[in-house]
Amino acid sequence: MAEEGHNVTLNVYDLSQGLARQLSTTLLGKAIEGIWHTGVVVYGNEYYFGGGIQHAPVGTTPYGKPIRVIELGVTHVPKDVFEMYLQEISPRYTAETYSLLTHNCNNFSNEVAQFLVGLGIPDYILQLPNEVMSSPMGALLMPMIQNLETTLRAGAVPQVPQFTPSVSAQPSQSTTVNVNRSSNNTRQKEVDNKVKDGERPKSEEVKTSPPKPTGAQEKSQTSGTAADPLGDARAKIQEEITREFAAIMATGTLRASEAAALATRKVMQKYGHLNVAMPQS
Repeated sequence: MAEEGHNVTLNVYDLSQGLARQLSTTLLGKAIEGIWHTGVVVYGNEYYFGGGIQHAPVGTTPYGKPIRVIELGVTHVPKDVFEMYLQEISPRYTAETYSLLTHNCNNFSNEVAQFLVGLGIPDYILQLPNEVMSSPMGALLMPMIQNLETTLRAGAVPQVPQFTPSVSAQPSQSTTVNVNRSSNNTRQKEVDNKVKDGERPKSEEVKTSPPKPTGAQEKSQTSGTAADPLGDARAKIQEEITREFAAIMATGTLRASEAAALATRKVMQKYGHLNVAMPQS
């Protein structure tokens, strides 16, 4: 009986909101479909890099609705192990280390996807900076790229340029993004701030509807109803992976990503589940 995993998807956003597709041929001499921002969706949250590692409940990030959702696979890594992994890599993903060309949100998504499912994100997303800079006009875009980098380092969402005569005199903060979710934005900002600069994200910070009891919890709460063998088995395997991960980390010989992969592999082999995708460091 194979353990049920967690679906992992990639939300893809176009920061130019269509302008790249319309103007890239004229400005760059080649067609660019979009200016990509991505976030990895798993465990009911979307994780992304901008001013530090951040997360928010699915559908409440300041980037609005993704233009496409890409299925990455299924992970068997427990959520608490994933949060330990984020804590370990957080020093490499801060506002100071952000680079629009070499160390951006898409590089973060690619590393996280490899950890969770053993596969990276599509290459056309990762290669966008090289494609832009290799264009005939790429070097002339550096001032704009530097301004955009400053905005993204602060964790803000870039605004689409407004082509008006007085645009240079307008402060960049004068236009805000309205996603018709004011209450969600307020709550999401409080949640996102807690994972900036390496603070470990906690699932209880995201206050949505009360969690549904599963596995052993449901059994204890409804003593008169039938047990859930699948839920009990799933919870047991999750607990074994977590214990194995803690034991490996206690030796101090492996990084968190390597320990998670080894712990998951050992438990899956113990139960004969050799056909599941293993996370890679």
